[in-house]
Amino acid sequence: MKKTILLLSVLALFACTSKPASPVLTIEGGQVQGVLCDNPGVYAYKGIPYAAPPIGELRWKAPQPVVPWKGVLVADSFGHPGYQAVHYPGGYTTEWGYGDEAPYSEDCLYLNVYTKAPGQVDKKLPVALWIHGGGYREGWGSEPEFDGQEWASKDVVLVTFNYRLGVFGFLTHPELSAESPDGVSGNYGILDQIEALNWIQKNIAQFGGDPDNVTIFGQSAGGGSVKTLCESPLARGKFHKAIIMSAGGITVPDERASSRGRVSMTLAQSEQQSKEIFDWAGLTDLKKMRAAGTETVYALSTIYNAASGKRAYMTGSPVVDGHVCLKSFDDAAVSGTLADVPYMIGYTLNDMGNMAPGVAAFALDRESKGAKCWAYEFARPLPDDGSHPEVTARLKGAFHSSDLWFVFKSLKHCWRPWTKGDWDLSEKMLSAWTNFAKYSDPNGPDGGVWTPYTSATPSFMLFKLDSADVENSEMGQPIKP
Repeated sequence: MKKTILLLSVLALFACTSKPASPVLTIEGGQVQGVLCDNPGVYAYKGIPYAAPPIGELRWKAPQPVVPWKGVLVADSFGHPGYQAVHYPGGYTTEWGYGDEAPYSEDCLYLNVYTKAPGQVDKKLPVALWIHGGGYREGWGSEPEFDGQEWASKDVVLVTFNYRLGVFGFLTHPELSAESPDGVSGNYGILDQIEALNWIQKNIAQFGGDPDNVTIFGQSAGGGSVKTLCESPLARGKFHKAIIMSAGGITVPDERASSRGRVSMTLAQSEQQSKEIFDWAGLTDLKKMRAAGTETVYALSTIYNAASGKRAYMTGSPVVDGHVCLKSFDDAAVSGTLADVPYMIGYTLNDMGNMAPGVAAFALDRESKGAKCWAYEFARPLPDDGSHPEVTARLKGAFHSSDLWFVFKSLKHCWRPWTKGDWDLSEKMLSAWTNFAKYSDPNGPDGGVWTPYTSATPSFMLFKLDSADVENSEMGQPIKP
């Protein structure tokens, strides 16, 4: 009897201290249940499939409808990242604390939702879709710096996701174009992103989100993806604001232009190079191409170039195909065919080249079309305690991507010796980004000092600390590193 009472007491204590289950939601594919996060009242729904696995016969096809599941999907773990190279210690790998992710896989079309209002279909909270960077070759939506709890705490429903990368996400090939009802190939990773937007339109109300108030934002290749989506007619009307981070603005020629090593090809040129590589490997038709192993396809161009002594490229980034992408972002901006939405755009102080001229040019172009654009520079060199020389040997100052810790206020996941000023700066940036998602203005409804970049007020918001490590962001001209 005493043992029974003791057992019941233990069970009662566990019931009181365990995290309550999140509401079960009915979405496209079936029922799903998330988990309670550390932040009070925030739930995460992890690893939700938003399309069918793009494997086998679906390799190099537009995303297909999600495969329904039986019962309740307990969404307590993240889905597979897109297939990519193994990450070795040092640099960004150590900076972001990689190591706990699911195995890389072609089966990667999963998303995650952070929300305070699951099941509250009339809540209509603003929604933000985060597009990860990584050169269109690596990365995933559940990296530790993308922890979405703080966004949800600010009453924004945050969606992060994975999309196809590299040769699996962007391959062009004559036979793929011939097979396609649209007569084109490539841009599968962008089609994945558009499918994530479609998923939001159909399902986000179940998570308390408003499908008519969606912000897309991304950094590096994610920022480049935002630019592509802003041009693409297939994404038109599926989002209402855009934030471009560390992806430049309208291209401004400078002394670095000839040294960037960018390979720019037409769709036809790209298709022929891919065909040359696949034919060399004996993969001469779509059946053989789709039957080839993941590792074989991933390494194929490297093996071919090593064997032939050539430098042939298989497309690993968006291409102008006349369907998904009609023209370059630059051409669309100048011609006035970009999505007519509010924009924020910026970069870090020690980014990949001087992005200030391009950002300014884009903002002035938006002004000429009667629209607003807010520009910024992240100018906080990240603190270093000397404990990770394998990181700081490569990543110095306010390096490319360093603002991500601050935008998501995910500093707790990082090894760096943050100061109070860093936490204050992060709160300022988080508030600006979430205000933009809510109100189309980073200042929020009460106004503030951050003004749009115009010919009359050609200033950036400079996110920085002063010499005493106190948050001291202000409007001004870009700082020269």
